Amino acid sequence: VQLQAFGGGLVQPGGSLRLSCAATGLSFSNYAMGWFRQTPGKEREFVAAITWSGDSTYYADSVKVRFAISRDNAKNSVYLQMNSLKPDDTAVYSCAANPRYCTDHGCYEATHEYLYWGQGTQVTVSS
Repeated sequence: VQLQAFGGGLVQPGGSLRLSCAATGLSFSNYAMGWFRQTPGKEREFVAAITWSGDSTYYADSVKVRFAISRDNAKNSVYLQMNSLKPDDTAVYSCAANPRYCTDHGCYEATHEYLYWGQGTQVTVSS
């Protein structure tokens, strides 16, 4: 199984980026997908998640309204559209696959519920 995230880069405050994550080696449509981020010295932080069908999405309060997660099961891919970026959004962003049939928000937020992880892509928000 491989999850490859890409699309990060340097962007000015207020700008936008779209991250992509391509999955191989798994039955992609059987997994909920999540995005997490991490900065040096801090724990990995939940950003957003989407159910296997794409009919429900979940967000951290810090990114709600500004970020949007989506998926294309035909392309085995999940995306994170990030708008109105702030310096506090600077981090390494990783995608992950969750095999659980989650029934609550907490299940999507918990890192231990995710079975597969990608290496991440750096997002830097700075002027």
